[in-house]
Amino acid sequence: MHGADTDGRVVAAACTIAIDDLPDGLIVTDRYGCVLAVNRAAARLTGVAVERAVGRHMNDVFPFRDHDGRDWWKALDPEGGLPIRSRVPERPLHLPGGQELYVAARLVREPERCGEVERVTITLRDGGARARLERSRADLVSTVAHELRSPLTSVKGFTATMLAKWSRFTDEQKRVMLETVNNDADRVTRLITELLDVSRIESGRLEVRRQVVDVPARARRLVAGRVAAGEAEDRFRLVVGDDLPEMWLDQDKIDQILGNLVENALRHGRGTVTIEIESVGWGVAVSVRDEGEGIEPELAPRVFRQFWRGGNSRRRGGTGLGLFIVKGLVEAHGGTIIVQRAPEGGAEFRFTVPTGTPDFATP
Repeated sequence: MHGADTDGRVVAAACTIAIDDLPDGLIVTDRYGCVLAVNRAAARLTGVAVERAVGRHMNDVFPFRDHDGRDWWKALDPEGGLPIRSRVPERPLHLPGGQELYVAARLVREPERCGEVERVTITLRDGGARARLERSRADLVSTVAHELRSPLTSVKGFTATMLAKWSRFTDEQKRVMLETVNNDADRVTRLITELLDVSRIESGRLEVRRQVVDVPARARRLVAGRVAAGEAEDRFRLVVGDDLPEMWLDQDKIDQILGNLVENALRHGRGTVTIEIESVGWGVAVSVRDEGEGIEPELAPRVFRQFWRGGNSRRRGGTGLGLFIVKGLVEAHGGTIIVQRAPEGGAEFRFTVPTGTPDFATP
């Protein structure tokens, strides 16, 4: 036997659970719509105090409407409908204040099968988080479409041109066009890799394969690669502390973290890019800083979000996923990452990862 008593508690068999302990909003009414109980979560979500709601009709205190303005309680009609109906699916509804909530209901019948409705339990969830998720997904689709359109258009255009007029081009012209196709294919591959990383991070399926990693050596290798690609050698400065401990990390992911941070410093910063590696109390800290304009303190919390692009970074390219991926990779190692103002005035990204044996280091 289940029931709601007068002090806002739900009694179930041998245990008693306070409805205020529930994470979601809960409203309990009788079959006529008179409110019997409201928990604190429902009061917070709706802005209606418990004492104001109890004893009044639903439409007087919780006048939910759908997107077409229809009265939800009237459509619910607990006294009508099929006698076997017991659940009402969750759907987005609005209150007069404009806030969106996801509302579901259960019709409690006595007897349970085909009995009369004794009461209605209504659950409320905040629509804001779901709306943000939907906006994020829409941004993802928009970003992917935008980032794919340009290279794929180029690939299609050049290949179609070469197939149609192959004999008319010189070897040098063919080489230039094939290099462009190759570079654009690499761009598409990078985007797909980033999207897969985002998916693994969000789903918690990111695997860390630990081995002993020489982080200073990986940083030197990264700098050598950037110099070979055309960057000036004096653009980089590597500072390595003494007595670094043994580091059990995922080498590929450390390369990805360092690569993304250095790429970010080169693209958005100015002056010398400094990579500093030092031992700290519980692990190793790596800082990557530049001498550019830096990041305003009020913008720092946004830097690691998906699709964040500060300043004129849209003009300079990028999907806005790199720093989000860096944060996910660092946290997968059990580490932390922050962004702050560098001593030279630019941006400094500093991540710390734990050290020790694989068993000790695994988060």
